[in-house]
Amino acid sequence: MNIVLNNPVLYVVDYPSVGAIEVIDKRTARGGLLAGDAASRFRRDLEDAMNLSEDDDDPALSPALPAGSKYYITRNGFNRLKAELDQLLRVERPEVVSVVSWAASNGDRSENGDYIYGKRRLREIDRRIRFLIKRLEIATVVDPEAQENVDQVFFGATVTVCDQDGEESIYQIVGVDEADAGRGLISWISPLARALLKARVGDTVRFASPGGLRELDILDIAYR
Repeated sequence: MNIVLNNPVLYVVDYPSVGAIEVIDKRTARGGLLAGDAASRFRRDLEDAMNLSEDDDDPALSPALPAGSKYYITRNGFNRLKAELDQLLRVERPEVVSVVSWAASNGDRSENGDYIYGKRRLREIDRRIRFLIKRLEIATVVDPEAQENVDQVFFGATVTVCDQDGEESIYQIVGVDEADAGRGLISWISPLARALLKARVGDTVRFASPGGLRELDILDIAYR
């Protein structure tokens, strides 16, 4: 007897000596015994579900970096990616594997909505896991608070600017996977960030925006 899966959703025991598998759905406390071809199919499905799928990575997940540049990311951004990876590996993926395994034991998979959706979701999760692992492996983590030259704008800086209409805005220069315009987080490879880099308080920078050429006055530079 081998316990091959035991998580909050599914409990699976393999009896190789008799060619059978017992599957118990912990949510309903219901289960059954699979034998013969049904047990063989279930083993294949479970093995397939528990291994990272081999689909090609989705290019949309990977914002392009300038050739030869490092993958810079702030400490907070690094921790967020790491937390997301941990959530996917420890919680979401095991839950989906359980659903796929359970659905596969219910018969015809061609019309099995739980199985079809579960496999699709598993591929999405696996693509994201591979993406996050690659990003974390190559990351150059920058702690803004450790910046010594605080008089100029560098990666991680929080910059207060004023436009030609007198409207003030605050931006932080962050990594490509941290950018969130709604929160004032701009990628260091964006036109605005490139214009701000190395500027000092009192400087005026110019950059090409979708609405045309803009000028911004630098009011404050902080690292926090």
